[in-house]
Amino acid sequence: MNTRRDFIKTGAALGAAFSFTDLGGLFAAAPATKSTRLTTGPGGTPLLVAVRDGTRASMLESALAALGGIGRFVKKGQSVVIKPNIAWDVAPERSANTHPELVQRLVEICLGAGASRVSVFDFTCDRDWESCYKRSGIRAAVEKAGGKMVPGNDPKLFRAVNIPKGVRLKEAKIHSAILDNDVFINVPVLKHHQGATITAAMKNLMGIVWDRRFYHQNDLHQCIADFISVPTLRPVLNIIDAYAPMVRNGPRGKSVSDVISVKTLLASTDIVAIDAAAAKILGHGEDTIPHVKLASDAGYGSCHLDTLKIQRIRLRNSSLAA
Repeated sequence: MNTRRDFIKTGAALGAAFSFTDLGGLFAAAPATKSTRLTTGPGGTPLLVAVRDGTRASMLESALAALGGIGRFVKKGQSVVIKPNIAWDVAPERSANTHPELVQRLVEICLGAGASRVSVFDFTCDRDWESCYKRSGIRAAVEKAGGKMVPGNDPKLFRAVNIPKGVRLKEAKIHSAILDNDVFINVPVLKHHQGATITAAMKNLMGIVWDRRFYHQNDLHQCIADFISVPTLRPVLNIIDAYAPMVRNGPRGKSVSDVISVKTLLASTDIVAIDAAAAKILGHGEDTIPHVKLASDAGYGSCHLDTLKIQRIRLRNSSLAA
């Protein structure tokens, strides 16, 4: 795992004024004034939660508690689909996929809330999807927790959905697990991506679409933004595994030397806001990732973090002010 010195060098190489202390400013809250009116969730809950310095499971639990509890999202008897990143046939320490510890704990929490079933899938990039499920550690983790792994690479499982407000993406074939379950939770890993700059919550949704080549051939950033123009296709909750993000050679990575340790987790109901926060962790401005800004400008969420109520939590230290 890379050291603090390596982390700072990486940030400089990326052209970012990194701070190891606050992760590009994400953990440095601006002081609120009397005139500040921050966008909040129901009952004044934070719109975004950023947690540091715990295990993936403990950070997940803290984030869900801050957002009002899992019961806000999963009701007894509902079916849940969880979409991690399982795109690559590599081991967990490479951070090309969502870590199995996080996925396992989320499945357990959903079932504990009374979910009738919890399904997990991804349309993998590496062709042998079964090997991706196994080597990532996610199949074993999900089955241990009582969830079910669903194939993601079968064209018969995809159905066409119109994207009326899409600028470039007008229709997409969507995996039936997204269309046929009650609750959709999006759980990507944070990493560098050579085409999209970052992979986070919005980019992870390409793994529920059959024809991803269309995106790459027809303005990748615009297509990513177009997809979330359909409210029913947006996850009710987004959780980003930023414990050990990949900072170069994404999306697959070459070795563990591409990974840094920042021990962070993000959670939000706003898929645009969480990606803006994720961008800061990788040393980018909150409005500098094209698909994030396009989605924010279109009104599908907000990339302007100073307008949102954010709860910042350090598990080994005191909680930071929201």
